[in-house]
Amino acid sequence: MAEPIPSAGQRPLWSVIGAPIWHRRMWAVALPIMIANATTPLLGIVDTAVVGHLGDPVYIGAVGAGGVLFSLVFWGFGFLRMGTTGLIAQARGADDRDRLRTVLGQAGLLALLLGLLLIAVSQPLRELALSLIDVSDAVADEARGYFDMRILGAPATLLNYVVMGWFLGINRAGLVLVTQLFLNLTNVVLSVLFVVGFGWGVPGVAIASAVAEYLALIFGLVLVARSLSFLGGHLRWRHVFDAQTVKRLLAINLDIFIRTLCLQAAFIWFTSVGGSLGNLVLAANVVLLQFHTLNAFILDGYAYACETLIGDRVGAGDRRGLRQAVRAGTFWAALTAIVLAALFWLAGDLIIALITDLETVRAAAGSYLPWVVALPVVSVWSYLLDGIFIGATRTAAMRNSMIVSLIGFIALQQVFTPVWGNDGLWLAMLGFMAIRAVTLGSAYPALLQTVTRRCQTA
Repeated sequence: MAEPIPSAGQRPLWSVIGAPIWHRRMWAVALPIMIANATTPLLGIVDTAVVGHLGDPVYIGAVGAGGVLFSLVFWGFGFLRMGTTGLIAQARGADDRDRLRTVLGQAGLLALLLGLLLIAVSQPLRELALSLIDVSDAVADEARGYFDMRILGAPATLLNYVVMGWFLGINRAGLVLVTQLFLNLTNVVLSVLFVVGFGWGVPGVAIASAVAEYLALIFGLVLVARSLSFLGGHLRWRHVFDAQTVKRLLAINLDIFIRTLCLQAAFIWFTSVGGSLGNLVLAANVVLLQFHTLNAFILDGYAYACETLIGDRVGAGDRRGLRQAVRAGTFWAALTAIVLAALFWLAGDLIIALITDLETVRAAAGSYLPWVVALPVVSVWSYLLDGIFIGATRTAAMRNSMIVSLIGFIALQQVFTPVWGNDGLWLAMLGFMAIRAVTLGSAYPALLQTVTRRCQTA
């Protein structure tokens, strides 16, 4: 039966922005994620600080380069978190306790195998990653030592993605926050101990990160075991190795992997083109990308919440609940984007001044500031839609959207940059975000229709 549509005068407020309960559910997930994200920069600050007193800027460069290397390596494996969240949330919505355990087992085994594979191919992987960044020979040598130690934590890092996906899927975002705080604080303590206390230098930073990942994994698995005891169900290994469910898991993860590679390629392209416009422009763009990072950290909270809530409602076949969750997420994400844009407009110069004391870089970054002011209100829709489609595990649509968006971004850059320089590059980046939103938004009615077919009542 179709959902009744009241007249405009009769329509309650929550028919537009979502019922109050969905706002509470949205914030129950979004707020812990935002806080967890806020702790991440602390680790980079401490790692830089502990090597910053070793007497040679090469060490600072090596830690920075090492961090970039692992961003390049591990970012692509974010599908382990996203795919797990969507599948677990759907199993929870369908009240399939056995399926909860099956997905956890499948994702965990996949993460372990991929982590071991990364260690096995670490040497050529290290050189490939190093070839993508432009650093001196001295920094590269130190970065190799960092990489060789840090890669040993790969199995734990990837398994921690699965653990995070599990917590989000069962709607326990608070456990994500607790686990992330444990990981980051443990890493901070070990970095100080290994570098300052033991004098292990740059490898000490990497060893601290690897050890912290394993300790956080143990901590997270204890919390997973406790949640499993409450949820019930049984793990049947024949289900874990069932060909059909494994095939679906791999297909979902492959779609997200391709999507993530395209996203990564867009930002690598952006950085490369910025570099071709001169060192000053490159430096200004690096500063302004910190605004993008802040924007993503905050708006990702709503995307993660949508993953959890949408997946749960898709699993339950509840179109009405899905639409209520989308409305609540849209309301808060849009409002937050407007606040961020106002913050960037009013305090942008101050933020730039906090990032760099180089007057020429400050002036250059300030001249391009209007583009990052517009960034939140343009990009918010793609973040939100990503969360919706991950929760619904409609990953093929995400993959196709990102491929089209990447092609569109490169085309826009080729047209705009020769005419307007770095302004044209930033305009192309905004176009990239807009294309992502338009292509995913056009696929949303089909997603909703799929859920509608599963409903017993509208």
